[in-house]
Amino acid sequence: MIPGLVLRGLASGHVQKDKQLTTSGPYAYTRNPLYLGSLMMAGGFAIAARSWWVVGIMALMFALIYVPVIAGEERFLRAAFPDYGDYARRVPRLFPRLTRYGNQQSAYSSARYWKHREYEASIGCAVMLAVLIVKMLIR
Repeated sequence: MIPGLVLRGLASGHVQKDKQLTTSGPYAYTRNPLYLGSLMMAGGFAIAARSWWVVGIMALMFALIYVPVIAGEERFLRAAFPDYGDYARRVPRLFPRLTRYGNQQSAYSSARYWKHREYEASIGCAVMLAVLIVKMLIR
C-alpha cells in the first residue's frame, strides 16, 4: 500500500487540475498516476487480506468505477488541452513507461498536495490496516 500512497502523493503535488496539462513528475511516465497509486494500494490491501474474494471485489470496483472515470477525463482533456493528443500517444494510460515524456521540470508542491486533500488516502490506508489488524487478532 505504501508505494501506492507515495505515488498518489507525488502526483497530487504536480497536478494542476483544469488549469494546465500536467506532464511532469509521475505524469511523465503514466497519464493516470493517481489511479495507478489507488490500484497499487488496493492490491496491497488484497494481498494483506489473503482473500481471493477481496481481490475480486477490488478488480470489479476498479472496472466499474475507474474505467469510466478515466474515459470521461480523457474526453475532457482532449477538448481542453490541444497538446493532449500527442501526450496520450506517447504516455501509457495506466502502466508506466520507463523513460520520461518531454523535458518539463515542474517542482512538487506540498500546497497542491494539501489543496487536493491527498492526506485522505493515508487515512483510508490506516483504516484498512486497522481492519486487517482486528481480523488478525480475532483469529
